[in-house]
Amino acid sequence: MSESQTNAAAAKPSLSVVIPVYNEEANLPALLERTLAACRAIGCPFEIVLANDGSRDKSGEILAKAAAEHPEVVAVFLNRNYGQHNATFAGYAHASGDFIVNIDADLQNPPEEIHKIYEKLAAGHDVVAGRRMHRQDSPLRKIPSWVVNRMIRKSTGVDMHDYGCMLRGYTRAVVQAMLSCEERTPFIPVLANSFASNPCEVDVAHAERFAGESRYSFLKLVNLQFDMLTGMTTAPLRALSFAGLGVFLIGLALSAYIVVMRIRLGDAWTNDGVFTLFAVLFFLVGAQFLGMGLLGEYIGRIFKNVGARPRYLIQQIKGKSPLK
Repeated sequence: MSESQTNAAAAKPSLSVVIPVYNEEANLPALLERTLAACRAIGCPFEIVLANDGSRDKSGEILAKAAAEHPEVVAVFLNRNYGQHNATFAGYAHASGDFIVNIDADLQNPPEEIHKIYEKLAAGHDVVAGRRMHRQDSPLRKIPSWVVNRMIRKSTGVDMHDYGCMLRGYTRAVVQAMLSCEERTPFIPVLANSFASNPCEVDVAHAERFAGESRYSFLKLVNLQFDMLTGMTTAPLRALSFAGLGVFLIGLALSAYIVVMRIRLGDAWTNDGVFTLFAVLFFLVGAQFLGMGLLGEYIGRIFKNVGARPRYLIQQIKGKSPLK
């Protein structure tokens, strides 16, 4: 690179690409090669921060080797598995760029799309969300994702369409604000939007998983949705109050109807009231269990936050950022 090209690159805002990694040994060689090439093509100072989230395969060895071979690569090793979002936070804490872009390690979000996020950030947006086009997921994941995205838009008032896409970018100010939060079960896209003054979306490509199987089982996806829902709004509690009022009004109307029909047609119409009683009982018991479940989610979240345990524990760091 010539001196003029070096000066031009230095004048551009620096970039940190943060990637959480968990048992991705089959994807890492291609991920590193493609991400390095994509960042070099942007022509700005950059680093790639990979957070090894307690991988049990050879991911740690590959990351350590990459950090030794490439001055742009920093590998942060957590002592055990803490989950994707907490591992991403560990990467944020060691990112030094003006702009921070996170991406998954499975290559479903192609690294070649990073430049779209960078360009939007450079244009003055403080939060840039990728919107996956032509998603390569099964209907079992697409349909719940569509429902959850609509719920989030209604609850937060931020008109974004794909909160499940982890190809997203933030300014350093937004990342610092997120790092200052003490909640123990963060959902990054929603948390970032709470600090955004000029967010936007950009269409990005989506591919099938490069190798291996998804780390998100159905149960993990359900847990993630509960974390997201209880972490962003108290709307479910408010909805529970309205549901209780609705149940009360329905019960009141049904009671009045039964009294009128019993006076007009006698006991035979209600089979001495047994079936009606069971119908009302099951309805009320179901509503109560739903309410208890929602309250339990919020109480569990309070329990985690009050404990104030660290989100993660770093075991070691390989490599030194060229941006420092």
